Amino acid sequence: MTSTLNGKAAIVTGASRGIGAAAARQLAAEGVSVLLAARTSSDIDEVATEIRSNGGSAQTITCDVSDYTQVAAMVAKCKAEFGRIDILVNNAGLIDPISRLADADPEQWAKVADVNFKGVFYGLRAAIPEMEAQGSGTIINISSGAAYGPMEGWSHYCSSKAAALMLTRCADKEYAGKGIRVTGLSPGTVATDMQVSIKASGINPVSQLDPSVHIPADWVGKAVVWLCKDGAGEFAGQDFSLKSDEGRAKVGLPAS
Repeated sequence: MTSTLNGKAAIVTGASRGIGAAAARQLAAEGVSVLLAARTSSDIDEVATEIRSNGGSAQTITCDVSDYTQVAAMVAKCKAEFGRIDILVNNAGLIDPISRLADADPEQWAKVADVNFKGVFYGLRAAIPEMEAQGSGTIINISSGAAYGPMEGWSHYCSSKAAALMLTRCADKEYAGKGIRVTGLSPGTVATDMQVSIKASGINPVSQLDPSVHIPADWVGKAVVWLCKDGAGEFAGQDFSLKSDEGRAKVGLPAS
């Protein structure tokens, strides 16, 4: 392969379906050895088998990103299997249960924050020392337009995504000078299982969108690959958006 990513190693969290699975497939197609992580093994095993059948390199690990011990073990496995960690895609995220604040279950609300916010911190905390030691690394935190504005019924999702965006900015400030690039990726609405839950909730305008407006998960996978390459350095410490035609053009995707 001639890809500039050929021979690198990556971790993708939430890799069992949707954006995570698409990112893992796209990275593997570029010659990246991929460690797929998710809370259950059956689905990631299926994706990894598919990648290997297409000539790629893939391993799996069960990991709940809200548990730092498991996240640290995930990073250790990537290092043990592939000898390095060049890319981390912090993709694992939750939005269920969707509810207004006064109706929210406190434990479930906190679980979303644990995954969407603390899970990103745990990934950064575990991966950065390894990347710093090797003098390079790329971390992509899957973001959302919800990080910038309130949405009815999404207090847990909006606030956790806003917090994760600040982690992206803080990590860039602290480690950009050490060869580590940390970027957010805000894809807009994507045709995944999350949209099924949003539609079923009937809360806020996003639930009223026609499914035809959601972009394919594969497009987000392509954006992940592009953000890992040298030409994307200008977006370090920021959210790169696929909602704009300019952003899509950079990745090589059709305009909206």
